Amino acid sequence: MSIRTAFAGTALALVCAASLAQTATPRVDQREANQDARIQQGVASGQLNARETYRLEKEQARINAVEVKAKSDGHVTAKERGRLHKLQNGASRDIHRQKHDRQTAPGR
Repeated sequence: MSIRTAFAGTALALVCAASLAQTATPRVDQREANQDARIQQGVASGQLNARETYRLEKEQARINAVEVKAKSDGHVTAKERGRLHKLQNGASRDIHRQKHDRQTAPGR
């Protein structure tokens, strides 16, 4: 392999990584996964009834739609990232409240 080929490959990898870094939201994605797991745990334990589960999953879908829109132009700004974190903070509070409101799934 020639030096030009190696350099071209390295340059291409850096460009791809840079473009991915601008649209990647690993913290947002990790929080989304954690919140989905919390919802599923609440369903499994009976802490969430069907209506609560539906509302929480719908809220997660709205946050995901905001994330997709933020990524659509190829760059997630600090303001967009802040909005996503604010929405996730609210969703986290909602999950906690619903799991601890003493309502349970039927038969539990």
